[in-house]
Amino acid sequence: MTLKEAYRQGRDRLSDAGIPEADLDAWYLLEQVTGISRARYYADPEREIPETDHSRYAAYIERRAGHVPLQHITGSQEFMGLKFRVNEHVLIPRQDTEILVEEALKILREEGLPMQEGKLRVLDLCTGSGCILLSVLYWMSQDKNRDLEIRGIGSDLSEKVLETAAENAAALGIRADFVRSDLFQDLGGKFGMILSNPPYIRTGDIDGLQEEVRLYDPRAALDGGEDGLYFYRKIIRESREYLEPGGYLMFEIGWDQAEEVSALMRASGYARIRVKKDLAGLDRVVYGVYSGRVLSKEKSIEKEEEYV
Repeated sequence: MTLKEAYRQGRDRLSDAGIPEADLDAWYLLEQVTGISRARYYADPEREIPETDHSRYAAYIERRAGHVPLQHITGSQEFMGLKFRVNEHVLIPRQDTEILVEEALKILREEGLPMQEGKLRVLDLCTGSGCILLSVLYWMSQDKNRDLEIRGIGSDLSEKVLETAAENAAALGIRADFVRSDLFQDLGGKFGMILSNPPYIRTGDIDGLQEEVRLYDPRAALDGGEDGLYFYRKIIRESREYLEPGGYLMFEIGWDQAEEVSALMRASGYARIRVKKDLAGLDRVVYGVYSGRVLSKEKSIEKEEEYV
């Protein structure tokens, strides 16, 4: 069988199974199996594919036709221009989350944050694959014009998750610490920046998600409680003991949660609250500076956030 025939069969099988972008997924799987580039493919589409490769490709296509996420088949996902290992234990990095990383990098490059002994401590709660923390550390390390020493710490409740994050750090050549902790429970000291993409899907909405998410993403990484705000409340409340005054708390949020998360932050002493939209024009990131004081209930309901 030729490469062209194998690709066509794979594409048609995925299309019949109702897989969005069947042509792209069929190509990525062919590339994964054969290691062939698009240029080489188009130069010689009639090239015979070895039987072992064809059998492997057909098996991958069947898994994808069963709505197994492409990333679980290939074992990786690109995020912020970097390659991350993913598996059934971690949430697959998504493009929307890059907005959080980009905003964090902007703040780190433009503002002076509180440090300890000459180091800026950055915490990533619910770290998962480590994509947020490791992307921040990697791209800051590439900025040769800045002499900022960052100690990055990622925390998660699952040992399997932390193993995946540590493997990603090693593969990227990044030094970071990963700690098993239920949010702040087993963490010590204070931080100049806290980042988090916590579970924020309403419990009742999970069963309506697409199969790839509902069946294969870890439920613990999705379920944000009845109203989707459980982890925001807990993190915002407890973060006051772990964030230096003048430090930043930064969240990814669901598209309809900006107003509620902003109000929670204001009530807990956060100021200069900002909401950042994603490429689709939906609210995606909320962040603010810890002022070290708690506002009254009346003040907390004032709308001070700026939409950018």
